[in-house]
Amino acid sequence: MSDNKTSLFTTIKSFNKNFWIASFMELMERWAWYGIYTLLGLYLVGSTDTGGLGFDHIQKGNIMGNIVGILYFLPLIFGVIADRIGYKISLTISYIIMISGYYLLGEVNTYWSVYMVFLLVAVGAAFFKPVASAIVARNTDETTGTMGFGIFYMMVNIGGFIGPAMSSGLRTTYGWKIIFIQAAIVIGINLIVLLLFYKEPKVEKPKNSIGEAIKESVLGIFEALKDIRLGILLLLMIGFWTMFNQLFNTLPNFIEDWVNSAALSNWLNENLPSLGSLLTQDGQVKPEWFTNIDSLMIILFQITISFFVIKMRHINAVIRGAVIATIGIGLTFYSGSVWFTIIGTMIFAIGEMMSSPTVSSFIALITPKGKEGLYQGTYFLPVAASYFVTSFISGGLYQSWSDKLSLLKKELAGRNIAMPEVVTKEEFIEEGSKALKMSISAFEKQFNLKAETIDWKIVKQSFADFATSKNIDVSQIHFPFSKNEYFALAEQKLGMSHWDMTNMLWETYNPNKIWLVVVGIGIFSIISLTIYDRMIIRPLEKRAVK
Repeated sequence: MSDNKTSLFTTIKSFNKNFWIASFMELMERWAWYGIYTLLGLYLVGSTDTGGLGFDHIQKGNIMGNIVGILYFLPLIFGVIADRIGYKISLTISYIIMISGYYLLGEVNTYWSVYMVFLLVAVGAAFFKPVASAIVARNTDETTGTMGFGIFYMMVNIGGFIGPAMSSGLRTTYGWKIIFIQAAIVIGINLIVLLLFYKEPKVEKPKNSIGEAIKESVLGIFEALKDIRLGILLLLMIGFWTMFNQLFNTLPNFIEDWVNSAALSNWLNENLPSLGSLLTQDGQVKPEWFTNIDSLMIILFQITISFFVIKMRHINAVIRGAVIATIGIGLTFYSGSVWFTIIGTMIFAIGEMMSSPTVSSFIALITPKGKEGLYQGTYFLPVAASYFVTSFISGGLYQSWSDKLSLLKKELAGRNIAMPEVVTKEEFIEEGSKALKMSISAFEKQFNLKAETIDWKIVKQSFADFATSKNIDVSQIHFPFSKNEYFALAEQKLGMSHWDMTNMLWETYNPNKIWLVVVGIGIFSIISLTIYDRMIIRPLEKRAVK
């Protein structure tokens, strides 16, 4: 036991200054990212009367899935560019782009404007990702790699915990916009740390042009993927990451729609009022705090589990982690019970801690010196692919199977209960301006829609009078009506409380059946990784011994 402790602390002490600077910058970048991303699904589909954007889940899925897929694909190019122009310059570019993108993300509110600004954030983050991993890879070796990436992954999750925690409190007190300003400030701190403390090591850099470098990068990726151990492993990890993505892209919305945490919320507010004021809102525990259990678990146990995993074969650790993670994520979606959600997330975190940093460490072991950015960039290939798959699961599939608003509309239509359409202010402005053949700016000015407070009764009358004067039929134009207003009116017409209505929808439509898809993906990953081990890795190991 004492030998293990000595070995553990000796390993930690062996890491140099640049390793710890990279780890700190990773913590801060993840603070900014998860401070936005963990709450983004709630913000995008949130009711407009509470500051949300009122998008549907298909739009949410496209934004949170496709753009992040692009984000994780770009390091394949940016990593090799960073190897040539230097890590300090690359990080400077990254931080300037991210600061701009995060701030602007709080200033836009239409689908395409949010899409394009979030894409800007993704470009900045894509410059950062391979560089941070490459600095760690460059400053670890075969004996310290697993522990180094374990610490690095722990830093990811410290930032991943602090970010949502801060954003959760800020958005409750000051509204949604403040969380985007927070992200910009945090990246600004990273820029200061980079400029003042990071010293670029002297390494020989290729002298070819950027264009040639990108061409070589693409060819280099194909060459790297010819390594059968690397190529097939990355392919099989798509399933694991698709399963992992549900924790952020789907679970918060599922919790908000279906998990009644009123009993836990009441207990917290009665017994731990200071904590309750942070964790709860409107009689429920805020969804982002359930997701944050994953980060908290990793903060507390990552180093211990990484040290334990050192004794395992890499592939064994990945497979066992996938088994545990599959069980955990399945439990979170299986029941509307708050305790299933908590316990399932804790179990999932253990599997994640075993699998994810182990893959990074494995790639680092087979990385040629001087190509750390390129080879670490290949790690993001399965992550990129998984987000494109996730865009469908958290988007169209969730919209059809599990979205409470969609299922409620279906139920009310089946009962022949007439309801207004859920329409955002932006949708009304777009459709109204088209109907009246006016520009959006002229339409907003005509009906005073830029005012801080809008009397919609006056706008409705004014709009009707104006249309009549122009002899234009506007009967098909719907005025703003929020998701919360729809729920409240539906409860009134059904004669049910909110959670009675929710339970009725749960029992009628089984929205938790989405767990079958998520767990099915996990089981496929486990089986395929096991076959991969027996058919490829073990034979290669036997030949290496001979």
